[in-house]
Amino acid sequence: MLLTAWPLSPPSACPVNRSLPPEHLQSPASPSFSEREFRNALGQFATGVAVVTALAPDGSKIGLTISSFNSASLTPPLVLWSLMKSASSMPLFETVSHYAVNVMGAHQKELALQFSRKGIDRWAGVEFQMGVTGVPLIAGAIASFECRNGPHHDAGDHVILVGEVAHCQHVAGVPPLLYHGGNFYTEQLI
Repeated sequence: MLLTAWPLSPPSACPVNRSLPPEHLQSPASPSFSEREFRNALGQFATGVAVVTALAPDGSKIGLTISSFNSASLTPPLVLWSLMKSASSMPLFETVSHYAVNVMGAHQKELALQFSRKGIDRWAGVEFQMGVTGVPLIAGAIASFECRNGPHHDAGDHVILVGEVAHCQHVAGVPPLLYHGGNFYTEQLI
């Protein structure tokens, strides 16, 4: 098989188009679908499950379950996640200096559910240790990312939080907890 390469211009010769998108893309019309339809469609994307933890200014532990976690950059090491603006913990996560993203293993479904509930002591019976940055790390997590609270970006009804990773660790060979279609999965979807 003969492979040919297209001639490439050096990077400096490749102009970056920084013009605005066509007018019909600048101000979108009302969507032709409901919020429920949008949520259902998004739910078809399987994700991992994590619990974000931190210490409030008064020293109390805070934590919540998320499925909106991504890597953002290898150099520098950055991760991102999003939180609804109306979340009761939003003011705390806007101001804490550090937090940890604890990636849940398949064996931690009940723990993920516990950290997703409202009106309870989410930390009741939870084993944890303090990380090198002084934030609580959940015992048994298959990975943890201790982050300096970086830039925040407005995104509709959510805020995207960028974490500058100061320390990370992981355990190999343990299956992850997955989230798909509004359900947790402790086994592969296939």
